[in-house]
Amino acid sequence: MAENIPDNIIKIQKKLATFEKDSRNYKKYTKILAKHIKRFNMKKRVNSHIKTIENIEKIHKENGSDKDS
Repeated sequence: MAENIPDNIIKIQKKLATFEKDSRNYKKYTKILAKHIKRFNMKKRVNSHIKTIENIEKIHKENGSDKDS
């Protein structure tokens, strides 16, 4: 499965590449980029947990219907 990087993260990385390292703007954009990446990773983690819970519920339903018969 290919992982798609959101456009906002790519845009920030491109902007960050134009700044001189250790400049004020470089530090500012590094913090902004970290915040966006953290949000993106958290969203992926939550979606993964939701899928896991749905799969567990699906398995329980399948096993529950087998036991009732």
